[in-house]
Amino acid sequence: MNAPNTAGWRPEMGEAHSVQNETFTGNRALMLEERLIFEIGDTSTTGVDIDPAPAAPSRLGNLTRADAIGLPGLSEPETVRHYTRLSRQNYGIDLGFFPLGSCTMKHNPRLNEAVARMKGFKDVHPLQPCETVQGALAVIDELAHWLVTLTGMDSVAMSPKAGAHGELCGILAIKAALEARGEDRRVILVPESAHGTNPATAAFAGFSVENIPATEAGRVDLAALKARLGPDVAGVMITNPNTCGLFEPDLKAISDAVHAAGGYVYCDGANFNAIVGKVRPGDLGVDAMHINLHKTFSTPHGGGGPGSGPVVLSAALSPYAPLPYVKREADGTLRLVEEGTAGEDQPDSFGRMVAFHGQMGMFTRALSYILSHGADGLQQVAEDAVLNANYVLRSLEGVLDAPFGHSGPCMHEALFTDDGFAEGFSTLDVAKGLIDEGFHPMTVYFPLVVHGAMLVEPTETESKAALDQFIGALRSVALRAKQGDPALKTAPHFAPRRRLDETLAARKPVLAWKGDKVEG
Repeated sequence: MNAPNTAGWRPEMGEAHSVQNETFTGNRALMLEERLIFEIGDTSTTGVDIDPAPAAPSRLGNLTRADAIGLPGLSEPETVRHYTRLSRQNYGIDLGFFPLGSCTMKHNPRLNEAVARMKGFKDVHPLQPCETVQGALAVIDELAHWLVTLTGMDSVAMSPKAGAHGELCGILAIKAALEARGEDRRVILVPESAHGTNPATAAFAGFSVENIPATEAGRVDLAALKARLGPDVAGVMITNPNTCGLFEPDLKAISDAVHAAGGYVYCDGANFNAIVGKVRPGDLGVDAMHINLHKTFSTPHGGGGPGSGPVVLSAALSPYAPLPYVKREADGTLRLVEEGTAGEDQPDSFGRMVAFHGQMGMFTRALSYILSHGADGLQQVAEDAVLNANYVLRSLEGVLDAPFGHSGPCMHEALFTDDGFAEGFSTLDVAKGLIDEGFHPMTVYFPLVVHGAMLVEPTETESKAALDQFIGALRSVALRAKQGDPALKTAPHFAPRRRLDETLAARKPVLAWKGDKVEG
């Protein structure tokens, strides 16, 4: 793809913020500049005519509203158009490729969405008696069975609500196991190639975090890890495949060494999409691993949720799993083991993490995904994800620096750096330039093990044609960065807004409408 034509662009285009009755300068053909809803309507009018309510005694007491509600009055067309235009300014997986590395932003099959909206799942209530929700409990129980089977572990805690929540669950189980042994181990080892939430979770749980360096091949330095093991080490938190997009071939050796030293192995399973159906973490000595259902098993990812992060546990940690969990009785009925019965069923549980027992919509989507794919389909998920990532890596290695391209095939994602860009040009410029080409940028400046990181995860759901289009766009923008194209420094030029001052946008965001003005 060629660089965007900026001949007709003026610096003020896209910068103007209009107010009521003023001329707009930010329109781009059919992509219209969108005013705030308070600028469209007026708080002194209403968009509908309603007859005054008949006089009746109020039952609100001192809760009766004394002031005007302060919302603008809009007609139905104005309201519908406003929110439709806003939706067009958002980017989602249904519009195009989402190459965010380490996020697994893949297509969510509509079959799974339909299943999640089936009567009995969409309207189930967590306080219903167990005898009225046997079907829903059966879904949780069967999904738990397949998660344990796919990972080769002993049990699974279904209640954690997201990946980081699952990390906390696993670390709390490790903490409970150590306390049961009467040992006060306070150090968690975290390799450089682990996810950033890993050290944060360990610190939140009260542990001290120590870093383990990576080798030149981007993998855990086994010798350095073994040298640090001792009676104060509670365990290691390792991401596999790691954040450099590489499989850790020494994970079994790492697990054996940690176990010999009396510690436990936590594996971050956020990248399970790359190995599902191919590798069972339990066979590698893992004691706990969270699984992002919203990444590997098809549920909506992003926008603050909803997420789900079940945690599979080894036999050593299963006794300390959190409550509640689903138990099948001898007669085939299902019930939830809660605090009232934990003494007989799970006396060593570390306690409760959530009010109820997980995300029903996430469970139904994930089980639908697993059953519709089958064993061979899940293997193909991993194989195609790895194939796509390596296609991106090898197609761009002549244009972008691939620091671990020499380390063999990558797994689910390809990692590049800003090495070779012209003076003053950065990864951020490439990311902004991709917006002009019609693509959401990849993950940037992560992982921190390389300078100016660009992390691309194509997933298994992108076709070769889609990847070729993205590769062409990224190649074009990268060449412009290497040649020092000044237009790239002010990209994007064709987005609803020009490039923001990201520091000010983060520290002084515009958050609220106050009267006749916007205040940060």
